Amino acid sequence: MSTLLRGGTVVTSEHPAATAFVVDGARIVWIGDDAGAAGHADGVDEVVDLAGAVVTPGLVDAHVHLSHTGQQLRSADLTDATSREDALDRIAAHARRSPGTPVFAPNWDETRWPDPTPLTMAELDRAGGGAVVYAPRIDFHSAVLSSALVAASGVDRLPGWEASGRVTLEAHEAAGGAMDALRTGPERRADIETALRRAAAIGIVCVHENNGPKVASADDLADVIAVAEQPGLAQVVPYWAELVHDERQARDAQALHGAHGLAGDLNIDGSIGSRTARLRADYADAPGERGQAFLTVAEVRDHIAACTLAGIQGGFHVIGDAGVDTAIEGIEAAAGIVGAEAIRRSRHRLEHVEGIDAAGAARLARLGVVASVQPAFDALWGGPSELYAVRLGPERDTRLNPFRDMLAAGLALAGGSDAPVTPLDGWGGLRGFVDHRTPGQGLTPAQALEAHTVAGWQAARIEGRGRIRTGGEATFVAWSGALVVDGAPDPTGPAPTVSLTVRDGLTLHRG
Repeated sequence: MSTLLRGGTVVTSEHPAATAFVVDGARIVWIGDDAGAAGHADGVDEVVDLAGAVVTPGLVDAHVHLSHTGQQLRSADLTDATSREDALDRIAAHARRSPGTPVFAPNWDETRWPDPTPLTMAELDRAGGGAVVYAPRIDFHSAVLSSALVAASGVDRLPGWEASGRVTLEAHEAAGGAMDALRTGPERRADIETALRRAAAIGIVCVHENNGPKVASADDLADVIAVAEQPGLAQVVPYWAELVHDERQARDAQALHGAHGLAGDLNIDGSIGSRTARLRADYADAPGERGQAFLTVAEVRDHIAACTLAGIQGGFHVIGDAGVDTAIEGIEAAAGIVGAEAIRRSRHRLEHVEGIDAAGAARLARLGVVASVQPAFDALWGGPSELYAVRLGPERDTRLNPFRDMLAAGLALAGGSDAPVTPLDGWGGLRGFVDHRTPGQGLTPAQALEAHTVAGWQAARIEGRGRIRTGGEATFVAWSGALVVDGAPDPTGPAPTVSLTVRDGLTLHRG
């Protein structure tokens, strides 16, 4: 089928004044202005009036957990809970609506409450009426459990268990696994489909699924891959975060799970909010604590070398500055084994990479590493009175997520949300890149768009996508109410609505 779309603003370097284009099947076959469009109107099957919408390439979210994102959309979501009492009231209301069923209550953040005391097991027992309650903190690196979930998971015998019901480390992994096991296969697949349809409705045409043995399960990843094969959904690039030590092990793990790469949430360290990100100096609000080191330089080296030899993309989750040191040293050590050029060709990736400086960014850039970053983290937790300043102090807070310095050092940036840690929100990602909390570290609108389009595809080693061009794939989104500045949409104003999302000529969403 062929379609003429006209009457909009088309963001393309090919024709800076473009207002119209023609799609034939899965390809764009003509780009021009409305005057030129008149000559195509009689030769197409359909004419679409864009009504002034701004058309950009479809967005890519480079870090998502699909089944948990869909589950959050039907959960007792605590993202905007204003106090402990508010959070507990929401859990109680959810439990009353679905008596006897497990309660998923994610994304509480005690640092935003008048009384910054975390939830407790006793409180969850009362609010949930004795039901299984799993309440992960907003960073998903710690959680509080009801006594019913403690009993079901046996986490009180594992490292990371606290008598208050709070869990980190192995106890948290076991609790999350026990909670996931209570979902049926059909429920999980429905959650995945819900998340993918939500992505398309907000202009996201591709997501990178970050799964692994400490995130969800092999069955979860298999369901993600299977659901994504349905027509009319955003594309999925699946990653599996399993540590390997040699080339054969890498090949076997990739083949077993159908993974695009052995990367994603393979944790070198944890998170700043849960004080498990590995730091060079103590946490400002917890003297003597410097977080957790989950992997060594040697383990990073061996994983990257094995993946490189197998022709597989590898990578890690890393946040704290000491954790970033481990990542850089490990990747450089791998280059000493397999050669720097082989490492560059592999385009390995690091997730989050918050505690990096310009020198570290340059070292990673020399080895072709991609930084999969989350601009919403800075938008949510950056600033003089927010979480990062509380945990690290105001001076170290300003060093996090130095996007402008990272780009200037030659490090490729791909934007993602880490949903459900922060919501699926492509436009919010663009805004977070531009409106950085640290002066001088924000990107231009054009750079932000690049990070969520071309760089998002390249972060998955997929070339030639992410631009609107003649002969290119018909993968785009139309934003009603958006404004354009210097050839890119300006994300700093009110969020527009998505009137149309198309991937390879197939309509995923029509508003």
